[in-house]
Amino acid sequence: MINHQFYDTHCHLDLFQDFDNTVKEIEQNHIYTIAVTNLPILYSKLKNRVNSKYIRPALGFHPELLFQYQKYIPDMWKLLPEAKYIGEVGLDFKIGKDYKSLQVSFFEELISRCSDLGGKILTVHSRLSADDIVSIIGPNFDGKVILHWYSGNTTTLKRAIYNGYYFSVNYAMLKSDSGKRIINMIPSDRMLIESDAPFIKIQGRFFRPTDLIEITSSLSSHQNISLENMRSILWTNFKDLISRDIIM
Repeated sequence: MINHQFYDTHCHLDLFQDFDNTVKEIEQNHIYTIAVTNLPILYSKLKNRVNSKYIRPALGFHPELLFQYQKYIPDMWKLLPEAKYIGEVGLDFKIGKDYKSLQVSFFEELISRCSDLGGKILTVHSRLSADDIVSIIGPNFDGKVILHWYSGNTTTLKRAIYNGYYFSVNYAMLKSDSGKRIINMIPSDRMLIESDAPFIKIQGRFFRPTDLIEITSSLSSHQNISLENMRSILWTNFKDLISRDIIM
C-alpha cells in the first residue's frame, strides 16, 4: 500500500473515465496529487467536482489548445490570482508550430503575471521548446517551476538547473535511453515524480496513481540507491517544493 511518501506532480485526473474510483484510490493511499487541467473552464469544473485534502487542482491552458480556444484566455487571467498551482502550461513547437507567436506571447504574459503575484508552482510543458521556456522564465521567477517530462538538450538542461527549476520524471522516461540520459543529469535535490496519467501506459494498461511505486523503484535501480533512500530524497524534494501546503 502506498503511504504518505508518494505524490504526483502531474496527473490529468479529470480525464480518467473512472474519475470517482481514481479519487478514492488517491485518498485511500494518501497520494498528494497536483491535478493539472488543459483549459481554464476545465479547472473550474474540477474544483467544483473534487473536495479532497490530497488533491490540488491546477489552473492550466495546454499550448496545443491555445489557438483553438483563444476565447478562454481572459478566463485564465481572471482565475490566476486564486490558483497556487498552474499547469499544464508551456510551449509546444511540434503540435503548435503554426502558431508559435501566439504561444510565446501568451506564455510570456503568464510568466510575468505569475511572477508579479508570487508563490505559484508551475508544471511546464516544453516539447521542442525548452530553450524558449527557460529563456522566458529566466533565473529570477518569483515562484517554483517544474519542467514536466523534459526532453530538451543538455545545454538548456544545465541552464534550467542553474535557474533552480525542478524536473518531474515519469515511467516512460525510465523506459527510454534518452529519458535515462536526462535523468542522469538531474541533481538529486531537483528530482520529482509524476504519472502524466492517463497518457502513459504500463504493462499494456493506463498508468494509475498506485503505479507510482514503479517509478520510484525504477529510479532506485537506475540510480543505484536503496528504495528507502530514493523515497526519502523524493519526499524531501516534494516538501521543499510545496512548503507548508501539505498533508502529513
